[in-house]
Amino acid sequence: MIKAYETLNPNAVFLHLGQTIGEASRLMLERGVNRAAILNNNHECMGVVSKDLLLEALLNGLSQETEIQQIMEAKCYNLSYDDEVSLECSRQVNFGVVSKDGIPVGIIEQADVLKAYAVREEEEKAGLRATLDAVYTPVIAIDNNKVIKIINKWAEKALGINETKALYANAEEVISNSEILELLTGEIVYPDNKVTLNGSSYIPYRKDVLINQERIGRVLVLRDISEIEMLVRESEYTRSLNNELEAIIESSFDGLYVTDGQANTLRINKGFERIMGITHEQCVGRNMAELVKEGVFSRSGTLAALETGERASLTLTASTGKEALVTSNPIYDEKGNIILVVTNVRDITELNELQRKLEHVEGLREMEMEAVIESMFDGLYVTDGRANTLRLNKGFERIMGITHEQCVGRNMAELVEEGVFSRSGTLAALENGEQVTLTLTASTGKEALVTSNPIYDDNGNIIMVVTNVRDITELNKLQRRLERVEGLHEFYKTELQQLKLVNSRNLVMTSAKMKELVNMVIRVAAVDSTVLIQGESGVGKDLIAEIIHSNSNCKDGPFIRVNCGAIPENLLESELFGYEAGAFTGASKTGKVGLFEVARGGILFLDEIGELPLNLQVKLLRALQDKEIMRVGGVEPIKVECRIIAGTNRNLMEMIDKGQFRLDLYYRLNVIPITVPPLRERQEDIPVLMNYFINVFNEKYGMKKRLDNSVYNCLVEYSWPGNVRELENLMERLLVTSINNIITIKDLPANIETGSTRTEDGMRLIPLRQAVENTERELLENAFTRYRSSYQVARVLEVNQSTIVRKAQKYGIKH
Repeated sequence: MIKAYETLNPNAVFLHLGQTIGEASRLMLERGVNRAAILNNNHECMGVVSKDLLLEALLNGLSQETEIQQIMEAKCYNLSYDDEVSLECSRQVNFGVVSKDGIPVGIIEQADVLKAYAVREEEEKAGLRATLDAVYTPVIAIDNNKVIKIINKWAEKALGINETKALYANAEEVISNSEILELLTGEIVYPDNKVTLNGSSYIPYRKDVLINQERIGRVLVLRDISEIEMLVRESEYTRSLNNELEAIIESSFDGLYVTDGQANTLRINKGFERIMGITHEQCVGRNMAELVKEGVFSRSGTLAALETGERASLTLTASTGKEALVTSNPIYDEKGNIILVVTNVRDITELNELQRKLEHVEGLREMEMEAVIESMFDGLYVTDGRANTLRLNKGFERIMGITHEQCVGRNMAELVEEGVFSRSGTLAALENGEQVTLTLTASTGKEALVTSNPIYDDNGNIIMVVTNVRDITELNKLQRRLERVEGLHEFYKTELQQLKLVNSRNLVMTSAKMKELVNMVIRVAAVDSTVLIQGESGVGKDLIAEIIHSNSNCKDGPFIRVNCGAIPENLLESELFGYEAGAFTGASKTGKVGLFEVARGGILFLDEIGELPLNLQVKLLRALQDKEIMRVGGVEPIKVECRIIAGTNRNLMEMIDKGQFRLDLYYRLNVIPITVPPLRERQEDIPVLMNYFINVFNEKYGMKKRLDNSVYNCLVEYSWPGNVRELENLMERLLVTSINNIITIKDLPANIETGSTRTEDGMRLIPLRQAVENTERELLENAFTRYRSSYQVARVLEVNQSTIVRKAQKYGIKH
């Protein structure tokens, strides 16, 4: 339960019985609150008064000297500071006074309680999720409709699905494994069933979730038995291995000598007898100390290992004349006591002879290595464990433009501080203790890939850092070309369906206006000038842009369409101009090609250009003027090699007057203006478009419906505020929803069929109240699409935030 003090609002106004309406108004205005509590002499809440009640009282003619209890509402309850506030209580009475030691300290409103319970519920959900994710067991739960209500990360991993797609989705749609689906949704389950997912074995446990003896869902838990199965296999393998171990020990070329923790000899193998010239009978059952004392062994690795508790190694010459390397390893039990010492004896006679020969040729090898290092195409830079430069090769000097004399004998930190190097992989490798790779541009202008590897000694200390420097200048040039091709590929992939639909549509027209417009558009296509296409929403500005593309010199290049109003402002710059690797937090390590580069050799259509933020208008203007762009985080300009077409349904001149659009950019875009007339101004196109869309949707849905003549007559007179797009949507709607094969005027929506007239100039008239509501709804929908909060919308529309919230609720607009 929620405590009263957890939700109280201390910014409260408390009034007393006998105070006046005027006093209440002044106090509430000073404190900026909407409601105040009325208290008796015992500090108990007797009622509530709001701004609305005060205003209503004054409008009804009541004097400001009227006592407040005459207009208060008795919708109030009293709570102590530590009282529990239930949801049921907050639903019944939406205002309360909280007291501490008998003194009012704040108020509670219904919204505060509901918000507190919502926050607690979210915290509990987060806790449940964290708990489920902490259990190394897949867990998934569904309701009676097979909707996934719970799925932890182990279930996601086992099933190969993503939580964002799985949670609240139908299990049959996201789970492809038929066994899991049967276990979740079926009625029969066998306890010994075993399922295999991604190479792991699981035993399923299923439990119905019951409330009042009725099942509301089902939980499935999968116990991973992969490790158990692996242990069983390993146990079987161990048993077979033990049968072979004895033969392996006896056939080993090395000698083996085993004692217990008191140095008593347990066994030796034939290899030991051969190397040392000592037999099984001489040693087994006897103590190593006695054998050394008697001269059977001159030295003992076993005794040394028992004395130090660590591995002991020594070399000796056996009675056979063989040179042997003796390594004794102590074996401990769980309490830390030595229970065995296992000694390996290796014949190193031939190895020592070979070592002597190798030492003879070592000088020659060093000369060969020097020649290899100096002839390497890659650069090589070597420091000691304190970053002091030991050597560098000619490849390094060639790539980096830095000489042997500048570096050898000097510390890398000093060289970086002096600016000889801008960055250092050596210092990063010493700091991190692991391989470091970075890229940099040398003073020669070459781009280099630098990889620094720390070298450790046996004690884990870095004794050397070896850095390889590779010239990747040409590779990066190829990479940038590949990025452009990949960017074009990804763009086409995401918009393939839309492009196929657009390219398959013919420009349906019969009016003289449209024929004249298309002829002019085809003439415009032959030149490379910038075009500004203007027209209302839905008139087909994108089709005009495509006609220009298909009839232009760049028709074989890409046609890239981007809606400037559909992409968030913080992403639009990187989408248009691209960005370099590491340009900002979260940026791809390989960078990204912008749409200006993707459209190279083709046309970039900037639709809804009026929605472009002012800061990007400046960057677009520079691109149009200079014919080059700069990636986000980039330093090298990139030449613009595409034609620009812009489109808008807004009045750019009005936006210029309001300071929302740049005049210089307008003139750059408006070299060739094209205005697409609205559908109401070319009525002769309406019947042709109706027939076209009816045929399209008849073929799409396998129907044979047609329009009654009365429908043609009615729709020709309609004003079509949504233009061709609205007509297309209406035709699909009529075809799908009409019962009969002949669509009549009765099938039309009410707003088209009735309640409207036309003026002499063809404008559609509707009741004023409906027009106002339509305008308000459209304005609010557009505003919430562009801005994130009711506060921002209220600021732009210059009204109170409460007005925006109320009207959004009225029109059912989510925000």
